Amino acid sequence: MKRRLIALLAASVLSLPAQALAQGPVIQTASGPVRGEVQDGVAVFRGLPYAAPPVGPLRWRPPAPAASWTDVRQASEFGAACPQPPSRPGSIYAARHPAVSEDCLFLNVWAPAEARDAPVFVWIHGGSLTTGAGGEPMYDGARLAAQGLVVVTINYRLGVLGYLAHPELSAESPDGVSGNYGLLDQIAALKWVQANIAAFGGDPARVTVAGESAGALSVMYLMASPAARGLFHRAVAQSAYMISTPELKADRHGAPSAESAGVELGRRLEARSLARLRAMDAQTLTVAAAAAGFQPWGTVDGRVLPRQLVEIFDRGEQAPVPILTGFNAGEIRSLRFLAPPPPESPEAYEALIGARYGDLADDFLRLYPSADPAASVLAAPRDALYGWTAERLARRQTAQGQDAYLYLFDHGYLAADQLDLHAFHAAEIPYVFGTQGRTPPKWPAPPDTPTERALAAAMMGYWASFARSGTPVAQRAPAWRPYSEDQSYMAFADAPQPGRDLMPGMFELNEAVVCRRRKDGTMAWNWNVGVVAPPLPAGGPPCP
Repeated sequence: MKRRLIALLAASVLSLPAQALAQGPVIQTASGPVRGEVQDGVAVFRGLPYAAPPVGPLRWRPPAPAASWTDVRQASEFGAACPQPPSRPGSIYAARHPAVSEDCLFLNVWAPAEARDAPVFVWIHGGSLTTGAGGEPMYDGARLAAQGLVVVTINYRLGVLGYLAHPELSAESPDGVSGNYGLLDQIAALKWVQANIAAFGGDPARVTVAGESAGALSVMYLMASPAARGLFHRAVAQSAYMISTPELKADRHGAPSAESAGVELGRRLEARSLARLRAMDAQTLTVAAAAAGFQPWGTVDGRVLPRQLVEIFDRGEQAPVPILTGFNAGEIRSLRFLAPPPPESPEAYEALIGARYGDLADDFLRLYPSADPAASVLAAPRDALYGWTAERLARRQTAQGQDAYLYLFDHGYLAADQLDLHAFHAAEIPYVFGTQGRTPPKWPAPPDTPTERALAAAMMGYWASFARSGTPVAQRAPAWRPYSEDQSYMAFADAPQPGRDLMPGMFELNEAVVCRRRKDGTMAWNWNVGVVAPPLPAGGPPCP
C-alpha cells in the first residue's frame, strides 16, 4: 500500500505543468521529495541517502534508516565516496572522487523519463571491498537506462569501516555478531529500492543485482544471505571469486577468526579498545588499517553469512534466481601481484608443480604447460579465481532449476594490447554500460570504431534483456544459449560468438583442488595457485 501511494504521488508530481518541471522532475520518496534532472530523455537523481550517516556511535553498526525531510532535496550531485586508501600510482583503476566522507551511504538513479514498471538494474562497484564509488563516470547509467532499465548505483562502507569484526562489536550486537557492515549496507540499499523504485518508474518485482570483481563477490554474498532473500530476482556476477571466507570466532581454512583479526588490528594501531577505534578519524583509520595489512572480507557469522559460500551453493541454499556470469581472458594481466614469478626453466616449473599437486600434477600441466611458464602463471590463477567461480555459479544455478548464462570476455584493442593488457580485469565494464569514453584517466582508452560500438551495443542489449526477462537477447547478435544446453557459453571477442564446453578440464581440476583443501580444513582456496600452491592433500572420498 505504501509503495502504491508513493507511485501515485510521483505520478501526480510528474503531471504538473511543464513550467513547474523546468528545473527538473520531482519524485516523492519515502524520506521526502527529491529533484533530479533530465538529460537526453533520461531522468537522473544523484546522491540520494538510503541510510543514516554511519558516523560517531553508528560506526560499525548495521545501517539505520535515513532521516526524513519535507523541502525538495536537490539531487544533482553525487554523494561523497566512502573513505578509502589512495590508489597505487599509475593504476589504471584509479578514479577521481571529488568528495570523500564517512557520511557516504548514497545511491544514484537513472530512469527513462516515461518509465512505468521498468526492470531495475542495481550495480555494486568493485575495488577489493577497499576502493570505488557508485558515482564513478564509468558506471554512468544513462545508456543502460536508454535500453529501458531503471539503473541504480550504490556506495557501501569499505575497508575497515565496512568489514571489521571485533569481540566488543559482537558483544554490542543483539545477534552476537560483527563484521559485514558493507554487506548490510548493500541489503539496506536493496530495501530502499523495494520501497521507492516504483516512484521512479521501476518494477520492484524485477530487480537485478549486478557487480564486477568485489561487486560480484558481493552479489554472491547477497545470494547467500538470508537477509537479502526476496530483494532481487536475477543476478549478474562479472569476474566473481568464490574464495574461502574468515569465520567470526574460529580459525579455519588457513585464516584467523575475523574477531581475532580485529583485535590484532587494534594492537597494531595502538588502539586496543573499541572506544579508541571509534574515536579515530575515518580517513586516518582507513589508511592506517590498510597499511597494517587489514583485508576486508565478509565474515561467516552464522546469520548474515550462515556458511562458506561453497557450502551454501553446494547445499542449494542460495537465492533461486537466474544468473549471468563470466570472466575475462586477461584477468591477471592487470593484477600482476596475483601471478608468481615464472620459474627459470620448464624443468623447474614441472618440478614445482609435481611437488605441489601430486597426483593432479599431470592434469595441471595439461592445462598450464611448462612450454610457456610465463603464460601459464597468468592463466592458472585466472582460472582458479575467476573461471572456476563463473562455471561453478552456472552449474549450481542450473542444478537449482534456474537459467544460467556463461561468458568469456576475450576482446582486445590496440591501446590495451600494446600494454600487454588484452581483455584485462574489468575491461568489459565500459561495454556493458556504454561508457567507453568515461573510463578512469590511466585506463587504456577504447577506440571509437564501428567494431567497438557494435560490441558495446550487443553487450548492453544482452545485459538489458537479461534484466528485463531473465534471457539475454541482443539485436543483430547470435542467440545466447543457457549453460544447461551442452555447457554453452558466449565469447565476446571482436563480436559475440557462441561456444560449448569452455576450457575443458579447467573446472574439474580446480573443483578437485578446492574439495581437497576444504576437506583438510587448514588451507585457503584463493590465489595460492600453481608454483606457489601449498602441497595438495591426497584425494579420497569425497574428493577426486
